Amino acid sequence: MADPKGFLTTPKQLAERRPVDVRIRDWNEVYVERSLLPIISKQAGRCMDCGIPFCHNGCPLGNLIPEWNDLAYRDDFTGAIERLHATNNFPEFTGRLCPAPCESACVLGINQDAVTIKNVEVTIIDKAWDRGGVTPQIPERLSGKTVAVVGSGPAGLAAAQQLTRAGHTVVVYERADRIGGLLRYGIPEFKMEKRHINRRIEQMRAEGTRFRTGVHVGEDITGQQLRERFDAVVVAAGATTARDLPVPGRELKGVHQAMEYLPLANKVQEGDLVDSPISAKGKHVVVIGGGDTGADCVGTAHRQGALSVTQLEIMPRPGEERPGHQPWPTMPMTYKVTSAHEEGGERVYSVNTTHLTGDEDGNVQELHLVEVEFKDGRFEPVPGTERTIPAQLVTLAMGFTGTDVRNGLVEQLGVDLDARGNIARDGRFATNVDGVYVCGDAGRGQSLIVWAIAEGRSAAAAVDRYLGGKTPLPAPIRPTDRPLVV
Repeated sequence: MADPKGFLTTPKQLAERRPVDVRIRDWNEVYVERSLLPIISKQAGRCMDCGIPFCHNGCPLGNLIPEWNDLAYRDDFTGAIERLHATNNFPEFTGRLCPAPCESACVLGINQDAVTIKNVEVTIIDKAWDRGGVTPQIPERLSGKTVAVVGSGPAGLAAAQQLTRAGHTVVVYERADRIGGLLRYGIPEFKMEKRHINRRIEQMRAEGTRFRTGVHVGEDITGQQLRERFDAVVVAAGATTARDLPVPGRELKGVHQAMEYLPLANKVQEGDLVDSPISAKGKHVVVIGGGDTGADCVGTAHRQGALSVTQLEIMPRPGEERPGHQPWPTMPMTYKVTSAHEEGGERVYSVNTTHLTGDEDGNVQELHLVEVEFKDGRFEPVPGTERTIPAQLVTLAMGFTGTDVRNGLVEQLGVDLDARGNIARDGRFATNVDGVYVCGDAGRGQSLIVWAIAEGRSAAAAVDRYLGGKTPLPAPIRPTDRPLVV
């Protein structure tokens, strides 16, 4: 146990965010760099080293949280990163992007503030990079087997790194011009600077993983060709079919899916564009969808110079405290204020968009909405609550409905889909086609980054066993495992 009295004597303290008026003028990460270093030892010391650490179950990776909390408390960051990397390939990603279901499951959180597990995690990995403690793990021998990984998001990268370290020759195919999937073009720079992805890719290249960008599997290379060229195929192409808004006026100019809007802003930061073709500058912006992607659109609009930003959500506003029907250790639906929300804008709950109207040139100008209430299993409009708000840019951030079947990959591989539109798989992450496996959102549906990495690691173990008859690789989850929610 780190500090036997730490949870009694040390109050919770989070990383310091930069002032709003400073950070909205740039695209750097919102946190003050190295602000955690002076406090992280005491924060790690709040961990009680529970007899049954429920944080393990909250995290699908099975992170050894009490162990690396104790090591961080003792300033043994060499030991801490070894324990952290034992279960997580990319803690610098999860430490910045995961909503931390582990903290919701923290035993201390029953009647106090939970341990700041995410902050400890990101400090451990950042110190490891700073000290040169993250090095390539090159396999001692090669198996002679080849594996194609389709998609370079967190699931695909985790599977590729595990299989490369097992001695297989792995090629990762990515249809975008850079590796990273949604990490690269879906996550704004202010949430995670892309240098974190770049140095991981260099580590993986040094280990032997090969990357092919600008290759659209299903068009530039067919699924059948992959099966002929490789001993196994792992599909980690995500769930990229976005939920649309079927209302009059959807066709107006200025109405875009979030994943049309966000990547362009990231391309500006990569130096590919001087200005984004879809910009919030000088516009009244409406974001439809109250989740993390919606918040990303809010923060992006602020930095682009929006006149106003309004975020709409059809669900009621959550409460500040854990609701009774979502008891510990489940991950509760509570009201959260992200860094983007701190920066301004209005959040409107229990409303539904009825239609959009535009000017004579076909540009969106107004959004018409109505308040709703949930009755008999559906949202019903409340009479007399209709109103109009200005909207010169509307972004749709209402989630994703499944794998993109339009690119030909699903049909060419001959894999089945499940009832939700995801690629179907058995208990070993295997599809109905021999040698073809699926992991991440492509098989699970839209989910968290920790689930993507856990699926990638587990699928890699299944592929390694398929190729060699046995495997030393860990498999933290099964395809049927689900988050701790009610």
